[in-house]
Amino acid sequence: MKPEDNHLFETIKSVLVPIHPAGWMFITIFAVVSLLLSLLWSPLGWLGLIATLWCVYFFRDPNRITPTREGLIVSPADGIVQKICSCIPPAELELGSGERTRVSIFLNVFNVHVNRIPIEGSITKLHYHAGKFLNAALDKASEENERQSIRITTSDGLTVGLVQIAGLVARRILCDLKDNQSVKTGERFGIIRFGSRTDVYLPANVTPLVIEGQVAIGGETILADMKSSEARRVSVKH
Repeated sequence: MKPEDNHLFETIKSVLVPIHPAGWMFITIFAVVSLLLSLLWSPLGWLGLIATLWCVYFFRDPNRITPTREGLIVSPADGIVQKICSCIPPAELELGSGERTRVSIFLNVFNVHVNRIPIEGSITKLHYHAGKFLNAALDKASEENERQSIRITTSDGLTVGLVQIAGLVARRILCDLKDNQSVKTGERFGIIRFGSRTDVYLPANVTPLVIEGQVAIGGETILADMKSSEARRVSVKH
């Protein structure tokens, strides 16, 4: 292969990202419906094609470069850090009755929806809660919406709570984890369809290193460092 051909191949490869397996059924349905619509009236077919391309875009599953130094907690999802607050974790996580810092990441329909493990450890609690489908941006969505709660225990015995929350449009939470499963930071574990929120409950006395309004990248953005004593960051709008 000539150098210029190899460069072109690498360029195309960098643009075409993998598709999550959960998306192929939807992509096929969108494509078939688009074909049928085009037979009825060609403008409808073009609209269907746009919808199909969006479906492909929604289920994209790009590779990520994950920082793996001991003590780092990375973002489990792409999206906006919507809120950082102190609150009592959901009872099903069995994290105690004390407040913990919760980092809430809101995913809109244009974000990557593949979820990733925030820290290496073992899955010590899994609990699915059937609930409502309120706007995931609402604070009460943490308590009332359909959700999948996950507790991760590190080798040091520290616990991190992770909750996948369905949103107004989302109607399906997929979680591939099993009890007592060993997990690595940044590895994929599930997906939420379509538009949602992910909450992370940090260990006690751990300060978040992100700020509200910040864009988080799943598997890459560092939410907190359990080995750091850095003060909580503040933001300034420009």
